[in-house]
Amino acid sequence: MNKDVLVSAKTEALNVISNVEGTKCKQANNDSLYLGVFEDVEIAILKAIHAQKLLTTDYKEEDRERLINSIRKATLENKETLAKMIIEETKMGRYEDKILKHELAAKYTPGTEDLTTTAWSGDQGLTVVKMSPYGVIGAITPSTNPTETVICNSIGMIAAGNSVVFNGHPGAKKCVAFAVDMINRAILSAGGPANLVTTVKNPTMESLDVIMKHPSIKLLCGTGGPGLIKTLLNSGKKAIGAGSGNPPVIVDDTADIKKAAKSIIEGCSFDNNLPCIAEKEVFVFENVANDLINNMLQNNSVLINKEQVSMLLDLILIKKDEKSYNHNKKPEYNINKKWVGKDAKLFLDEIDVEAPTNVKCIICEVDINHPFVMTELMMPILSIVRVKDIDEAIECAKIAEQSKRHSAYIYSKNIDNLDRFEKEIDTTIFVKNAKSFAGVGSGAEGFTTFTIAGPTGEGITSARDFTRQRRCVLVS
Repeated sequence: MNKDVLVSAKTEALNVISNVEGTKCKQANNDSLYLGVFEDVEIAILKAIHAQKLLTTDYKEEDRERLINSIRKATLENKETLAKMIIEETKMGRYEDKILKHELAAKYTPGTEDLTTTAWSGDQGLTVVKMSPYGVIGAITPSTNPTETVICNSIGMIAAGNSVVFNGHPGAKKCVAFAVDMINRAILSAGGPANLVTTVKNPTMESLDVIMKHPSIKLLCGTGGPGLIKTLLNSGKKAIGAGSGNPPVIVDDTADIKKAAKSIIEGCSFDNNLPCIAEKEVFVFENVANDLINNMLQNNSVLINKEQVSMLLDLILIKKDEKSYNHNKKPEYNINKKWVGKDAKLFLDEIDVEAPTNVKCIICEVDINHPFVMTELMMPILSIVRVKDIDEAIECAKIAEQSKRHSAYIYSKNIDNLDRFEKEIDTTIFVKNAKSFAGVGSGAEGFTTFTIAGPTGEGITSARDFTRQRRCVLVS
């Protein structure tokens, strides 16, 4: 990196930070001091454009890695603050689980080591293919993993040589602004340029439209439902879309039932089932179903009966208008958003079911067509369906997964069952004999991501997905 540029960047950092107490972003209640957060989305974009030009022309790959390491350090220092802010603003999830998610993002999101160069040499000369930046990326983040996504995306996008403009979910705009500020301070303290990461203070559909249409933004990246993915794909730009999921679990009669019960409940209840990878429904062989349920009850879960299931359905699902019913005339539902990510105890209290205060998950037996099976609830509610064999289990799992191609899980010691389900369900993440978060590197091999791009095919995204190929040819 040019010495003058480094001195200039450090001077700017000192000038900005000198008016604020500390560099660990503890000023959670004073967003007027937030760096990289702008009232005008156009300004946020222009600042990111300038920062990306500096990153490309005046900073080497090793400099990028230094900036990323500073972001990792800041995230770990602020993980409790970030978790607390999300809970206070969104009213969703579990504090201790959000801390773990930030640890995963900080420690296991790939940096510049994810970038590779391919080369051919011979009598005709030398050809090199480099992973080059897009420039400025426009990113849309969800309320379910707001700051985790900002941190994970920022690390990968900066590693690839980009800057990024975030349009956060309106329901999580305060914690997103805090995360953007934290990242910018970390970058500045490591000698990097200002505003590599920016956001609009009050994100709206209008600000998203500006980001999508801006000529200097060459790549869009977003996490959300089918409507958002469709919007991104209709933008006319390259888009990476992370869609919703409804991950099924199969438990056959060769499985370690005790381990399966514990892992499934831990995965389903993690952050109150907010993550799109979390277990949503279970298909278990009839001859081991009772054993599985009994073991689940020993792992902080409560079983409710049919009458209580009906009461819970009325509480958390809202029937759509009859005009929107499908061709089979089966009622369709929207989730009651005020219950998304809430603690299991709150649901049970509402339907007058006594339960210990440490209950983490509600389990219930239903059939394959039940709305709890076919709807991504994002609540610590796990539906269980009994099946007679692997044929029925796979068929039911495919129906429940609804071709989202997101995530699926199985507990089995039968190699044929493991192999067959993997091929037939054809999801981006497929975990055998472990809970869902093993799919993103928690307690397993592999790296972490909070952008799982099934709809657009990138899959488990990392720095390399935020690059484009550049072929450089030198002829003898």
